[in-house]
Amino acid sequence: MKIFYTIYSMLFNKCSRCHQGDVFTHKNPYDLKNMFSMHKSCDHCHLVYQKEPGFFYGAMYVSYALSSGWFTIWYVFQNLFLNLDTLGFVIGFCASIVVMIPLSIRWSRLIWLNFFYSYKKELAQKTESNAV
Repeated sequence: MKIFYTIYSMLFNKCSRCHQGDVFTHKNPYDLKNMFSMHKSCDHCHLVYQKEPGFFYGAMYVSYALSSGWFTIWYVFQNLFLNLDTLGFVIGFCASIVVMIPLSIRWSRLIWLNFFYSYKKELAQKTESNAV
C-alpha cells in the first residue's frame, strides 16, 4: 500500500508525510531556471525537507535506478517496434534521457523523501480540520 502513497506524492509533487503541501516551488519541471527550487518545509505539516546538508545526494542513486529502468523500457520498446541499428538506438536513448532529466530529478528527490517520511493519514486529516 505504501507504494501508492509514494506514487501519489511523486506524480503530484506533494509532501510525503501529509500529501497537502507542495515540495517544489514551481509546478513545471521544464522551467529550467527553477528546476531545483524546493520549499524549505511543508506549508501544512511543517516537515523540513532537507534533514541535513547534502541530504539529497542519496537521490542520485534513485535517479540512477530510474535511468536504468528507462534504459530497459527503451531497449524492449526499440526491439519490439523500432528495430533501430546501434547508432539509432544510442541516439534515441540519449535524446530521451535528456528530455527526462527534469522529471528524473524531481521524481528521485520525491522518492528519496518517501524513504524517510511515510504518509500519515491522521496528520493530513488534522491539517485539513485546522484549515476549516
